[in-house]
Amino acid sequence: MSFIYWIVFGLIVGSITNFIVPGPQGGIISSILLGIIGAVVGGYLGQRFFGVGITGFDVNSFAVAVLGALLVIFIGRIL
Repeated sequence: MSFIYWIVFGLIVGSITNFIVPGPQGGIISSILLGIIGAVVGGYLGQRFFGVGITGFDVNSFAVAVLGALLVIFIGRIL
């Protein structure tokens, strides 16, 4: 995926995740970073355990990335 693609994908995933689990307002950069980190974590875990990863700009990829971002938020709040 290209750099711009990851930024747009991360922004959409981060915005969806921030809508599901509201927290302190971090701005657009934190949403992008949350979305990208969530996509990496969700893609890795999804591929490793379920055979489903980030394959493109589709609904399955968004679902995996949002679940990964929710996991990142959950672990961040525990720590």
